[in-house]
Amino acid sequence: MPRRLRIGVAGLGRAFTLMLPTLAAHPRVQLVAGADPRAEARERFARDFGAATYESVEALCGDAAVEVVYVATPHQMHARHACAAAAHGKHVLVEKPMAVSLEEAARMVESAQRAGVHLLVGHSHSFDAPVAGVRSLIESGRYGGLRMIHAAYFTDFLYRPRRPEELDTAQGGGVVFSQAAHQVDIVRLLAGGLARSVRAATGAWDAARPTEGAYSALVTFEGGAFASLTYSGYGHFDGDELCGWTSETGRAKDASQYGTARRALAGADAAAEANAKSARNYGGARYAPSGDAPWHEHFGLVIASCEHADLRPRPDGVTVYGGLAREDIALEKPAVPRAEVIDELFAAVEHGVAARHDGAWGLATLEVCTAILRSAREQREISLEHQVELRSARVAGER
Repeated sequence: MPRRLRIGVAGLGRAFTLMLPTLAAHPRVQLVAGADPRAEARERFARDFGAATYESVEALCGDAAVEVVYVATPHQMHARHACAAAAHGKHVLVEKPMAVSLEEAARMVESAQRAGVHLLVGHSHSFDAPVAGVRSLIESGRYGGLRMIHAAYFTDFLYRPRRPEELDTAQGGGVVFSQAAHQVDIVRLLAGGLARSVRAATGAWDAARPTEGAYSALVTFEGGAFASLTYSGYGHFDGDELCGWTSETGRAKDASQYGTARRALAGADAAAEANAKSARNYGGARYAPSGDAPWHEHFGLVIASCEHADLRPRPDGVTVYGGLAREDIALEKPAVPRAEVIDELFAAVEHGVAARHDGAWGLATLEVCTAILRSAREQREISLEHQVELRSARVAGER
């Protein structure tokens, strides 16, 4: 029997349902405990995994069987729950966004350092194998230096069922905290991590959804490369059309279902909307486990422009546009979705391998996200102060 990390899940909501196929299938983890205020979620978790359940995250953190706490609670609770886990000597895997302020993120880093535990931030789409493949090609130098990155994604994010705080920017709501965390992580990884400044604009164009639903940003990097980032969650153009109608989670998407999210939301008040979200979550009346993903996850169109080629991650591989020839580099289908997250966590905890997506990296990504909001508000370029360089990729077990 291979060594398995014993995971306690803090929060059995939407983030957990997306990570569940990984946690259930990866040979290096075992689900031993779960915490959620919803009785139906706890009951299903105990039934599915024969594991302990708790109403509070604090009680879960006190469980001696738990080695790692996966913090998948609402955004505004990440810092409190990550610090509680660290105080109990547990390693921490925290969902993006790491926190809703740089002060909270710094407190999380300090708590982990003081306790001598590992803190990783994920899942973000910078873990995706096609993105890592593009980074490897950039690092190889065969196409010259990186000059520019373009990243764009259009979804119906703002019209999926939401709790009230998910539409409140101060509590981590809106697309900048929820979605820019993915996009920023991707471009920082491709460009080496050291972002220098941000100039951005945001859009909040629906009074019934009073938070940012769109943004565009220009991020400059040390060394001269720059990245343009655009995201819209207003449910018009569907960015999966540019990815072969493969969804963000790597599954085939039915284009005929266009507008489903907006139609389902029509006429629902805040209470009905929150109930609809709860019903779809783990343990809810309408919860349905997702099937296996045939391809890798993605986050829309990403093009990394080097001196001699443009590089594009796709759900099934990487395309190199070399000027005189185009090359498609195929990737094998993932045996376990998001396996890279657990691989990095296991290498850190079991072998002491420094993680790429550690607390300092997560704080740097959060700094760019908060700079997007600040730049839009103040209508000026924002200089960055907390950026860290990307660590070289390491294989599991390597010291």
